[in-house]
Amino acid sequence: MDRYTRHIPPPCEEELKILHSDDHILVVSKPAGLLSVPGRIIKDSVLQRVRFSFPEAVIVHRLDLDTSGLLVLALSQHAVRELNRFFRERSIAKEYTAEVYGSIEHDMGVIALPIAADWERRPRQRIDRLVGKASSTRFYVQARFSNSTRLLLKPETGRSHQLRIHLANVGHPILGCDLYAHEKAFAASERLLLHARYLAFKHPFTGEDLVYEDDIAF
Repeated sequence: MDRYTRHIPPPCEEELKILHSDDHILVVSKPAGLLSVPGRIIKDSVLQRVRFSFPEAVIVHRLDLDTSGLLVLALSQHAVRELNRFFRERSIAKEYTAEVYGSIEHDMGVIALPIAADWERRPRQRIDRLVGKASSTRFYVQARFSNSTRLLLKPETGRSHQLRIHLANVGHPILGCDLYAHEKAFAASERLLLHARYLAFKHPFTGEDLVYEDDIAF
């Protein structure tokens, strides 16, 4: 698998979409292939791009390089504290769209497999029933195709690479995944077919219920 894992991504030419901004929060749609924060080699990222217009912006959660979709950033210290608390308490609802290899038999289900860091193969994670942290993902079938299935995913925990490793370990890796998919699934798409389509949370200052949706057609 190492032979097709990408360590230095090509430049991301796609624009970052700003969906909402106020004195406390910024909601954006990240394109696939753009880092959330600057890396050791590649500096282009969501954080670098938004700081041209919002120098006070702080990242409070991330999406993988190859995952597209919704991110909320904090624009005040109050928002940093509150959004971090929301994520810690799991009071922010998140949904993803993914297309996976093969046909999933059941229309819905839960994948509960404990996840631990795979230190010898970083940045990979691994399923570890002894020392792994409890991790749970709900899935709902949206469409079945000849060789793949489109899913709505609702992670109940927020482990690194959770959706990618959970689906790979039940035999349905996400198409285009360079970390956990077998070669047929990796070759089936030029990009990782995983998109953060939905965020719902209370405004960290006003308490207003906020809902953002950003659907994608793979």
